[in-house]
Amino acid sequence: MKIKQTLTPILFSVFIFVAALFATVLLPSVSYAADCAGVPTAIIDCNASGKGGIENSGLWALLIIALNILAGLVGVVAVGGIVYGAIMYASAQDNASQVQEAIGIIRNVVIGIVLFMGMYTILQALIPGGIFD
Repeated sequence: MKIKQTLTPILFSVFIFVAALFATVLLPSVSYAADCAGVPTAIIDCNASGKGGIENSGLWALLIIALNILAGLVGVVAVGGIVYGAIMYASAQDNASQVQEAIGIIRNVVIGIVLFMGMYTILQALIPGGIFD
């Protein structure tokens, strides 16, 4: 229980740091690329929809952006889960139930990574040109 009380503020601080870094470094450098119905946008090319095909639409661009953000978040959460399981395992000492719980957490994280990689591979094959266009 003490590990959770120690790790929660640390993980929250890391999350706040990454969010602040994103807000100060990445967001100010955004330049608007297109004007969609009077709304400036930096990530979607609204004028491409007339070029034919769904892969040139704004919805398709949003799907690809969402998948890439999801891939990054899954990676961060997986690393956090493995670190949490490793700390539980290292601090278990003679407590067999805590060792089993830590091994279960690490196993579940690895299974989740493998399943996400399978989903990502299937989407890479289904999306024309791949996810990273």
